[in-house]
Amino acid sequence: MAQTTTDVERHDGHTPAPAGSGAHGAEHGSEAMLTNTKLGMWMFLSSDCLFFGAFISAYLLYRGRSEEGPVPEDVYNIPFTSVTSFILLMSSLTMVLALAAIQRGDYRRLRVWLLATALFGATFIGGQIFEFTEFYREGLALDTNLFGSTFFVLTGLHGAHVTGGIIWLLSLWGLAAQGRLTSADSEKVEVAGLYWHFVDVVWIVIFTVVYLVPQ
Repeated sequence: MAQTTTDVERHDGHTPAPAGSGAHGAEHGSEAMLTNTKLGMWMFLSSDCLFFGAFISAYLLYRGRSEEGPVPEDVYNIPFTSVTSFILLMSSLTMVLALAAIQRGDYRRLRVWLLATALFGATFIGGQIFEFTEFYREGLALDTNLFGSTFFVLTGLHGAHVTGGIIWLLSLWGLAAQGRLTSADSEKVEVAGLYWHFVDVVWIVIFTVVYLVPQ
């Protein structure tokens, strides 16, 4: 008489796994890994919030304590900085479009929007370098006074974050150009987007505090 499933379970001490459970478990593990990737990025961004918060606080504390010039009103060019800030904020839109493109499998537009985002970021960095050069010509350097020290450190660190984001975006663009970035890899673009939106939001805070709030 053939053994029933119950007999097999009793003799083995194990319940037979249902068909396809191995694939389901692998899929579940993959989803968990992707979730951990985004969680790791959120943790990094949270720590970076504290990092920038400390430098913004230092700027607010020391910008009005310089005993010699130049001071903010002597060097700031608000219209110019507003234009470069707008360009950086527009890059958040192109980043959203890049993510939407890869999620629907439109790889041509993915490459276009990734490259556009990187170019917008590069334009912002170019404007920042020009601004720093003009400030230096007007006598404001890193070691001129407390205002110069805190200003250059704060905005320079943000510029370094943007530069890192540009390199990241260009690497994704390179993968997309080689056909190695598909819809299955959409989380790579999503995580890069989280970082990019973060540097944009941080710049909104810096621009408001540094350039718009009166001394």
